[in-house]
Amino acid sequence: MKVEERAASVGQREVFDPILLAVIANRFDAIVREMTNTLFRSGRSAVLNMARDFSCGILTSHDQLLATAEGLQVHLLGTGLQTPYMRGYHPDMAEGDAFLHNDPYLGNTHTADHTVLVPIFIDSDHMFTASAKAHQADCGNSQPTTYMANAVDIYEEGGLNFPCVRVQRGYEDVDDIIRMCRRRIRVPDMWYGDYLAALGAGRIAERRVKELCEKYGRDLIERFIGEWLDYSERRADHAIRQLPSGRLAGASAHDPLPMVPDGIPVKVIVDVHSEEGRIDVDLTQNPDCVPAGVNLSEATARSAAMIGVFNCLDPGVPRNAGSFRRVDVKLRENCVVGIPRFPHSCSTATTNLSERVINATQSAFAQIGDGWGLAEGGGACGVGYSVVSGTDFRRGGAPFVNEIINGNNGGPATPWCDGWITFSMPDGAFVTYIDSIEVTEQKYPIQFRAVRLLSDTGGPGRFRGAPAGEIVYGPKRDPIAVFYFADFAQNAAQGVWGGLPGSLARIVKVERDGSETQRPAIGDTTLTLGEWIKGEEAGGGGYGDPLQREPERVRKDVLENWVSMERARGVYGVILTGSGEGMSVDGSATVALRSQLAGERDRRTDKGRTK
Repeated sequence: MKVEERAASVGQREVFDPILLAVIANRFDAIVREMTNTLFRSGRSAVLNMARDFSCGILTSHDQLLATAEGLQVHLLGTGLQTPYMRGYHPDMAEGDAFLHNDPYLGNTHTADHTVLVPIFIDSDHMFTASAKAHQADCGNSQPTTYMANAVDIYEEGGLNFPCVRVQRGYEDVDDIIRMCRRRIRVPDMWYGDYLAALGAGRIAERRVKELCEKYGRDLIERFIGEWLDYSERRADHAIRQLPSGRLAGASAHDPLPMVPDGIPVKVIVDVHSEEGRIDVDLTQNPDCVPAGVNLSEATARSAAMIGVFNCLDPGVPRNAGSFRRVDVKLRENCVVGIPRFPHSCSTATTNLSERVINATQSAFAQIGDGWGLAEGGGACGVGYSVVSGTDFRRGGAPFVNEIINGNNGGPATPWCDGWITFSMPDGAFVTYIDSIEVTEQKYPIQFRAVRLLSDTGGPGRFRGAPAGEIVYGPKRDPIAVFYFADFAQNAAQGVWGGLPGSLARIVKVERDGSETQRPAIGDTTLTLGEWIKGEEAGGGGYGDPLQREPERVRKDVLENWVSMERARGVYGVILTGSGEGMSVDGSATVALRSQLAGERDRRTDKGRTK
């Protein structure tokens, strides 16, 4: 039977046709992918058209996230908190409208994420909303960076704040808003190009959703929404019921900041109610908001907890409002990982503390037993994720600002495999792309000396955390300012079940004479010609006892330079003989060494317990 015939007959059935359900669900995903391609190919800034630091989605008129395809989860999972303000602030909302929303106190992630919301009307009724959220090269902050970890409050942060303002009416720009942005943003033409790209993605969705509703009929599409979200809820329910019930506790800690010299502890309580198919995540037992830019917005706090949960469930569970019904995230007002109280700054809300909540949540699931949960992933936003600004002598001294995405944090080890190499960081794992060095050097007046992965940086374990990256770059001629915000420089990504932590982030300035000066992991540096900034991101944590790693895996790790000979012997207890392709494992010597290392470790453990 053809799809059209199924659509015609489905109204006569009690159960929605599963094939038709899959067809329409994939059609919505295809629309989101077309939105994504539109924004990716037409965005003007490198952070969009190379790094792909943006996300698209479609929501229902009841603020339910329906379709996301590929996007950063930290951008998408809380989108339904933003859309109510379209109706609340604009009761006269009409077809042809579009809204610009980046207010972290009203459901957005952080000020640097400009979200364009396009209401989609079917038969004169608001039925869907298209969302295109894009990280900006510059958002008008008081300093030329979109991340200000040391900002005491939103006033010191200084970025333009748009609490769901109408930016188009009747398909025409509201010039007042456009002029405001062009005046306050350092790269106005780049901003306007990125705005048009996000708006274009929203309008593409509007057109395609209208076509879809015209093809299948509004009634069928409305029924599909209910069926698809219910199906997604059933998938989540089934996945949760595979877990044993119980309370799990996860903990992590953000590195110290000038305003918070003791750092910021993070505590996550996870209650698994297997028999009910429900999970509760409690973030309320955490400190109050701090006078720094690391406070989470409500959207990022909820998203971070949910990312940690869904990372530990069947990956086939759809991530939409249906499956979200099975996960309850408890937050409190004025909490550093909760609901921020104005004017606390949320400048780095998508990164620093979000990574800590994600890690603490997913590693808590490892307490169920060996074979569950994940280790912690590296989440440093150091030199490889810095915002670089200055003037470009090749373009008549025009100003430039851009966040480069050339870094690499090591992915967490899992119960089944080593950490993912091109992980990026926990909030946007596998989605953001790595910039092309050659294109970056063409677009901006900076030059690269090195980009590489570092051996012995992934946390050892039965399965190994992925390695950290190193990056070195500097100006081509005129000075450049480099802003970075590298947590994980003092508190590494931890392993689980005997797995060891990954490497720490590190930042140094390379002087003209080649000497190196240690720089704070969160701060900024101005470079002149002949000076370089060098950074190492963070390695991922390991899973399981390193002495249980298959010796043959260790041999391959050494051959591929993930692990040194010294670590192979001293941490993994593997004796290797020969070199190159002729390298082999000395089996009997390895067994003896592992027994010796295990005994020494047990004695240290017993001694520590006695103390």
